[in-house]
Amino acid sequence: MSALMLDKKNAVIYGGGGAIGGAIARVFAREGARVFLAGRTQSKLDAVASDIAAVGGAVETAQVDVLDPQAVNAHADAVATTAGNFDIAVNAVSIMHDQGKVLAELSLEEFIHPIDDFLKASFITSQAVARHMGGDRPGVIISLSEPGAKLTVGGILGHGVSAAGKEAFSRLLAAELAPRNIRVVDIRPHAVTDAPEADSYTQELFKPFAESGGQTVRQFLDDGMAQATLLKRLPTLSDVAETAAFLASDRAGAITGTVVNLTGGAIAD
Repeated sequence: MSALMLDKKNAVIYGGGGAIGGAIARVFAREGARVFLAGRTQSKLDAVASDIAAVGGAVETAQVDVLDPQAVNAHADAVATTAGNFDIAVNAVSIMHDQGKVLAELSLEEFIHPIDDFLKASFITSQAVARHMGGDRPGVIISLSEPGAKLTVGGILGHGVSAAGKEAFSRLLAAELAPRNIRVVDIRPHAVTDAPEADSYTQELFKPFAESGGQTVRQFLDDGMAQATLLKRLPTLSDVAETAAFLASDRAGAITGTVVNLTGGAIAD
């Protein structure tokens, strides 16, 4: 028996060129999965694919807009034709959204943007892959939310509601897909402390909060957010990726319809 957790499994990762999606892809490949990376920016996908190929991993890339149902369905059908089935799908898509504005300052468009796009991405990608999952081979759909789903702080209305929506979507989808032998699990990491400094998503997301306190984003993460956790540290890319690999494996075969908390104790449940 292979010691690799994901040996001979086929995994599609939406947002596979991002910091978290790329980290998950590298660990999945290390654990024996054939990885299909999908995202908007080909150069980022190619960089992750190059890392995987350099150590002998099996990887393919495709430029796909996850908010385009036709494009996502066409890609899913093509991968299923090539690979025969999906075993794992990960939604690691990042969508920039406003933070730092309270109700009186927030426009309806700013509020609704993350809710609309994050939930559209969850629906479109899940519907596309679920058609090619389950039955005799267990399937797993993994999504990522944020601690905003549970936080009671100001300035994150759109962010918090979108995170709560993603978690509710995963929980309800788990009930629908369980009879088809498909598990659905959500991972709730905190801000990832070792995302590359050049990661514009991380920089832009926390910039308003950092600047309001006269800090850099790095200072805000290390001295502010990390110290508010029980462990006094934020999760790393490795923490998230290794957890995703376990949840995607048969070792986690009884886990579905739940949220896995990677907030370092910042959120209690």
